[in-house]
Amino acid sequence: MTSTASSNDSTTATMSKSLYIDGVWTAPVHPRTVPVVNPAMGKSIGHIAVGASDDVERAVRAARAAFSSWSVTPVAARVAMLDKIYHLILERKELLAQAIMTEMGAAISFARASQVPLAAEHIRVARDLASSYPFLKIEGHTAIAREPIGVCALITPWNWPLYQITAKVGPALGAGCTVILKPSELSPLSAELFAQIVHDAGVPAGVFNLIQGSGPEVGEALATHDDIDMISITGSNRAGALVAQAAAVSVKRVTQELGGKSPNVLLPDADFARVVPLGVMSAFRNVGQSCSAPTRMIIPRHRLAEVESLVAATVNVMVVGDPRSEETVLGPIANEAQFLRVQALIEAGIAGGARLVCGGPGRVEDLTEGYFVRPTVFSDVTTDMRIAQEEIFGPVLSLMPYDTVDDAINIANDTKYGLGAHVQSEDLDSARAVASRIRSGQVHINHPAWDPHAPFGGYKRSGNGREYGIYGFEEYLETKAILGYA
Repeated sequence: MTSTASSNDSTTATMSKSLYIDGVWTAPVHPRTVPVVNPAMGKSIGHIAVGASDDVERAVRAARAAFSSWSVTPVAARVAMLDKIYHLILERKELLAQAIMTEMGAAISFARASQVPLAAEHIRVARDLASSYPFLKIEGHTAIAREPIGVCALITPWNWPLYQITAKVGPALGAGCTVILKPSELSPLSAELFAQIVHDAGVPAGVFNLIQGSGPEVGEALATHDDIDMISITGSNRAGALVAQAAAVSVKRVTQELGGKSPNVLLPDADFARVVPLGVMSAFRNVGQSCSAPTRMIIPRHRLAEVESLVAATVNVMVVGDPRSEETVLGPIANEAQFLRVQALIEAGIAGGARLVCGGPGRVEDLTEGYFVRPTVFSDVTTDMRIAQEEIFGPVLSLMPYDTVDDAINIANDTKYGLGAHVQSEDLDSARAVASRIRSGQVHINHPAWDPHAPFGGYKRSGNGREYGIYGFEEYLETKAILGYA
């Protein structure tokens, strides 16, 4: 289904033309702007200022100067700052939701229900962890101190723009680090709103800095800078590898949350009428633009026809259209380059011999503007096909039949990625057994509720390190042993 309410200039956002460095909004050393494109319209709605290496230098100096005091600020004061940030996000949740809808096309209902509140949760969790974390423990005569690692560069993507920012900034500030945030220039509006929240919360100058700009310019300057102690990046495999290579010269800590090709294994005893629609919705959440989206549904071969029918019925009632409409489930793909990639991979699925259940290439009927993709499901997908191996990052689901449970596990693990996975079964012991054999950083059994404390990160080429909860918090800490302390 489509929603044909048109997007118009009422969605135009007011753009700033400045960076946030050392506690003030400031122009780049060499002023330059790039357009911000509303993907529902496929055209520019304004411009933002972008920085370069000179601006990185300014931000690093500010962050380094602020670190000496922020790192020894009483924990209670850091907790109080995070508490202010948390409540300001909640107070400005509608403004943030509107910005996310405008900059990357998230349906407004999804932005309100998920993008913003889940982002706020990362700040709340960091606040609570910092307030109770044992920064100093005595073991015999030795003290084990956990100290902030230093100045951290945080590089975030366009698909969950605020959520990924708070997942990094919250624990970094709570741990006592100072930060330089480089959000994606493709979804910059929520990042600027967040920077204003940090400012209004009273975070000291230099503790938090924001530089908009591209990966090759700002990202590389951050990765190579000798006075940055850690890089945390969420992005593509290519970007993660380039950052790691650049950071290796100065032996920085690098944490990476990269791509995924997550399996969803339906065991024969699963309640198919319940879990198949949930599996489709999970795969297509955020228009499929989630690195952990379970886009490979692995199902018993003898139930393939049944699953195809359930999948088609689920997809056919999804409303695709204007993200401002409360009825819309799937808005546009977030940018033109990603739209073209999704189209190319749908064509590759057809060329590779997969059978279309619904959707296919081309624009959504009645939506002539913007980057709207037809929600697409392929069946009879095998592991040698491109659509089974490459991260598509769009509303494209592959149905992959299996004959035995061992086959299902082999299919699930036949990928260079290992970020997320799902297992469905009425028998919890069976689900646990399969979950233990899947090589991924998270496994969800029977579509559980989201847990902001559950560590998130990947095996294999899905990255290094973890985010969320105490595991993400500790990424921003060094370990010091002080012998003879007691």
